[in-house]
Order: sequence, then structure tokens, then C-alpha cells
Amino acid sequence: MRTLVKELPEKEGKEAEIIGWVDVRRDHGKLIFIDVRDRSGITQVVFTPKDKELHGQAEKLRSEWVVRVTGNVSKRPAGMENPKVPGGSHEIQATALEILAEAKTPPFDVTSDGREIGEDIRMQYRYLDLRRPRLQKNLRNRAKIVKFIRDFLTDKDFTEIETPVLGRSTPEGARDYLVPARLYPGKFYALPQAPQQYKQLFMVAGLERYFQIARCYRDEDTRGDRQPEFTQLDLEMSFVEREDVMKLNEELLINIVQTLYPEKKIQEIPFPRVSYKEAMEKYGTDRPDMRKDKEDPNLLAFCWVVDFPFFEKTDEGGYTFTHNPFSAPKPEFMKDLLAKKNIPEILTTQYDVALNGWEIGGGSIRNHRPEALEAVLRIIGYENPKENFGHMLTAFEYGAPPHGGIAWGLDRFVMILENEPNIREVIALPKTGDGRDLMTGAPAEVSPKQLKELHIKTEK
Repeated sequence: MRTLVKELPEKEGKEAEIIGWVDVRRDHGKLIFIDVRDRSGITQVVFTPKDKELHGQAEKLRSEWVVRVTGNVSKRPAGMENPKVPGGSHEIQATALEILAEAKTPPFDVTSDGREIGEDIRMQYRYLDLRRPRLQKNLRNRAKIVKFIRDFLTDKDFTEIETPVLGRSTPEGARDYLVPARLYPGKFYALPQAPQQYKQLFMVAGLERYFQIARCYRDEDTRGDRQPEFTQLDLEMSFVEREDVMKLNEELLINIVQTLYPEKKIQEIPFPRVSYKEAMEKYGTDRPDMRKDKEDPNLLAFCWVVDFPFFEKTDEGGYTFTHNPFSAPKPEFMKDLLAKKNIPEILTTQYDVALNGWEIGGGSIRNHRPEALEAVLRIIGYENPKENFGHMLTAFEYGAPPHGGIAWGLDRFVMILENEPNIREVIALPKTGDGRDLMTGAPAEVSPKQLKELHIKTEK
């Protein structure tokens, strides 16, 4: 039965079988040493010349070959331990070796930090790049964060619900990815920019507390903290005010850091709050970096930014929303919204949470009254809002509760906690900075037959 490397101390003085990759092979005269790596750590295996056949097999081994090794477990000699890695306190005196798979020489070193390697070749061979300890740590810690979120919200009586990936194209601030509907020529689905409308409809349905680890898709220019597809923690709550949503999310963020990253220090609890106006005047940005010591990688300075303008002028002279068309105004501005007057002065219930100069989440209390949502849509230029948002307006006519929520940029949050420079380092299979998948070659052309079935013609 297989033993993981981290379990070897429990097998001291006994026989054990380990399976993994050859990390390094070293010949010391007659002795051959190989380091075997599995998901739990690295350990040293010793081959002596007493068994000529076994020794001969070991001579053939190369880095990244996959092997099964059986042998006797013992402590490493005093002074020869490697306390930096799990399994570094013990070694195996090999009695049997099976080569499960040989390997070509990798195009780069998979045991290094990887930062010295060009991103294009790392993305092309991402399945090799992911073997490096740094990336495996990032992905495993990301999984722990997701599990913590699920457990926390489930304990708070939230229901995890999946929302559709194929939906209707509605303007929500970014360009949609469109999917042609083969059975309905000339019509298209859209991939969701966010589950915003679905989660609000769950509130109309009476579910009251929803969350999801949601995939989102936006056809926009990429940068270090953006990808064509990304992951959100998405949640919505009924019968709440702004303070209720902010309090719950602050509690969750604090608990994640204190439980999973105890080496990190939160600069100020409760999180400080600044208005949008104050943030812009004092810091020149609506996602201020409030760290008192920017050289400390373990210092986390959270803050809330509130009291955003609801609307801003467009280049064409009209208005657009600053954050979300489904947001409600602050209560004292509802009359102006319904009357569509004093538009530049209307403030929204939007609340953003920033961390070390990055926006990691944003939400609002929503317009649950159809006339208020319709007023917003008309202000931003929809002469007939029911053409695009009829399903929302109709749903709100059937007893919609007051509700609000938030969405976190999960990739961005993990990036900061792991001290990484961009979100590609905490996503298993990301796109490059210009939106390509170099490993599979996407995006790619498709056959004329596929295009014909979809009633689509492309231009050169």
C-alpha cells in the first residue's frame, strides 16, 4: 500500500512504498541517491551496490521520471536532515524499484521558483509549470480559502446555488462573450459577466440567503489583475441594510486571514471607512492603499469605500452607471431618482472593500421596486427598459424583498494573500496577458462545416 512522503516518520523501522516523480538524482561513487517527490513532500532514497540489478535500474533514472520505490524507512544521519521539506527527516533504503513512466527533459526547471522563466513558455507547458512547489502551494491554499468560505456561509444559513452559464446578453458594464444558438439561427446566448440578475431573482423566489463560487466571463482587455474568465465569491441577502452585508463580509475576511494566514497582520479592525469623495481627494483613487508600512508583505490594510456617485457623464453627453445598474440610491436620494432630477448629485448604496491598493469586492443594496429600477434604466438611456430587462421588472412586480449583496474577486484576493504579482499565479489554467491559451492553442479557427451549422460567415 502506498505511503505518502509526509507519512514516512510513522513508518520508521518498517517497509514502505512511495510513488512519485524523480526530483533529483545524485551519484556519490557507489551510492546513488534520488529525491522522490509526491504531493506531500520530498524524501531521499538510497541505492547501494549490494543489489546489482536494482543499482543498475537506479543508474537509468532521470529527473521527472515516475517511479514506485519500496524500501526500509530510517532516520537520516544526524546533520543530514532537511527540515525545510516534509519527509526531510527520513530516508528509504531501496529494496525494489519500478519505473512507471519515463520523461523527456522538461523545457525548463520545474523545481525552481519559476519567476526567472518567460511566461509564454510557462503557459505553453502549464501542466509542467504546475509541478513547481510555489504554484502547488498557491492552488492548495486557494482550495482551503474556498472551503472556508463554503463552511462559513453554510453555517450562516446560506444556500449554495449554481446559476446558468448560457443566458441573455444584457449590458452590465463590459463586453459579452456571445455563443451562437444553432437551433435558433441568428440568435445568441451570452456567457455571464456575473450572476447579478440570477441572484436577485433568487431573492424574489424567497431563498433569502444565496452564495456561489461563480465563474464570470468578460470580453475586455486583460491586465495583471484581470482575465477573460475569472472567479467570484457571489452572495445575496434579503431583508438587509448596507451595514448587515458589510458586517458579514468583514467577519468572513477577518476569519479567513486569522485562520489560514496567521502570519499576516490586519492593520485595523474594524476596517476603516472612507467616502468616495475623501478617497479621491486624499489618495487619488477609490481603492486606497492604507498600509502604514508598504515594505511589510504580511501587512493587510483593508478598508471600505462608500457613498459613490450613482451616475457619471458619458462622452456623448448622457449618463451611465458608475458600478451597477441594479443598485439602489441612498434612501435620501430616492425621490430624485424617481423624478430623474439632480442626477449628478445622487449617491448610491454601493460599498467596495479595498485591500493594499486593490479592489477585492463590491456590492450594494438593490432597487427592489420595479419603478426605481426602471428609472435607473431610463436615466442611462433605455427608452424601453422591458426590451432588455423585462424579466427583472416583471419579477419585481410579484413581491420582491429588500435585498443586497456583494461579489469578491476571488483570484485577486488569493493573489494578495500569496504575495503574487498577478492573478495568473493563483489560477490553475490561466490565459496569457493578451487572452490566449498557449497550451491548447485557443482561440482557434473552426471548420467551415461548424460555421455553416451555426449560420455564421466570417470575414477575412
